Amino acid sequence: MLAENKKISLFKESGSIVKEINSGELVVFPERENTDNHHIIRRKLSSQGKMGFLFSLPAFVYMIVFVGYPTVSNFILSLKNVNVYNFSRPEAQEFIGISNYIELFTDANSVMGTAIGNTLVFTVSSIFFQFIIGFVLALLFSKKFVGSSFFRGATMISWLLPVTVAGLLFKFIFATSGGIANQLLMQLHIINAPVDWLLNGNTAMIAIVVANIWIGIPFNMMLLLTGLTTVPADIYESAKIDGAGKLQTLFMITIPVIKPAIMSVLTLGFVYTFKVFDLVWVMTKGGPINATELVSTYAYKLSFDQFEFSKGAASANILFLILFIVGMFYIKLINSEEEVM
Repeated sequence: MLAENKKISLFKESGSIVKEINSGELVVFPERENTDNHHIIRRKLSSQGKMGFLFSLPAFVYMIVFVGYPTVSNFILSLKNVNVYNFSRPEAQEFIGISNYIELFTDANSVMGTAIGNTLVFTVSSIFFQFIIGFVLALLFSKKFVGSSFFRGATMISWLLPVTVAGLLFKFIFATSGGIANQLLMQLHIINAPVDWLLNGNTAMIAIVVANIWIGIPFNMMLLLTGLTTVPADIYESAKIDGAGKLQTLFMITIPVIKPAIMSVLTLGFVYTFKVFDLVWVMTKGGPINATELVSTYAYKLSFDQFEFSKGAASANILFLILFIVGMFYIKLINSEEEVM
C-alpha cells in the first residue's frame, strides 16, 4: 500500500493523471504534453489580444478625443447658463439643470416645436421621393442596355457635388427673377407670373425638399442596386416558369429578398436627412419667417446668432437624442435580421 502511494505521488509530480480500475491496478495517463500545448495556445492568444488592442488603440483614442469628449462637453454646456456675457468667465456660469430644455419648448420666443415639425416634414418628404425614384432607377440600371454604364455614372453627379454648391445651384434655379423653374413653368403655361419660391413660406419648403431629393437619389439608387445584384437569377427564372407577372415578381420576390438593403437605405437616409444643415442654410437660412427652420439651423442660430450657447447645445442634444434612438432601432433591426438568417 505504501509503495502504491509512492507511485501515485511520483506520477502526480511528473504531471500525470492516475486512475485506479476495479482490479486495483494503477493506470497512468500522461498529461505533460497537453499542459504544454495549453500554455502555448494561451501565449498565442495573449499575444494576439495585445496586437489587437494596439491596432484598435488609435481608433479608440480618436473616438474619445473627437467624439466622446465633445459630446460630454456639449451635454454639460447645455446644463449651464453660458452666453456671450459669461463665456470667458467660468466662475459666472451657473448650473441650472434642464432649464434650457424646458425653455426650448415653453418659451414664447422659442421655435423648437416648429423646427422639429419642419424637420420631420422635410425628412419624410425627401426620403419618400428619394427612395421611390432611386428604386426605379436601380431597377432600370440592373438591366443591361446600351449606355447603361454611362447614364448610371451620370446620375452620380449630384452626389459628388459639394452640398453648398448644390444649394447655390438650386438657389439660382428657384430665383424669382430669371430662375429656371419660373421660366420653364411660364413657358409651359402652368403659371402666369414668377413665383417667389424662396421668399414665400408656402413654397420655400417645397424648394429645399426638391433640392435635397436631387442630391440624395444617387445614394438610394446605388445601395438598392447593390441589393438587387444579390437576388439569384434562378429565382426569377422559376417565377417566370410558374407564370408570375412583373408586378408579382417585384412584390413577392424582389422586395422581400432585398428587404435588408431597403431598411438600411431608409434608416441611413433618415439620419442623413434629419441633420441636414448646409443645404438649407445656403438656400433659405431657415426663412422666410421660420418656414424652413430645422433643428440644425435653429441650434446654429441660438449659438452663433443669438449667442445663447447653452440653449444651442441643448438643441443639438435634442437632435442627437432623436438620431441616437433611430440608430438603436437600426442596430436592433439588423441584429434581428441576422438571427432570422
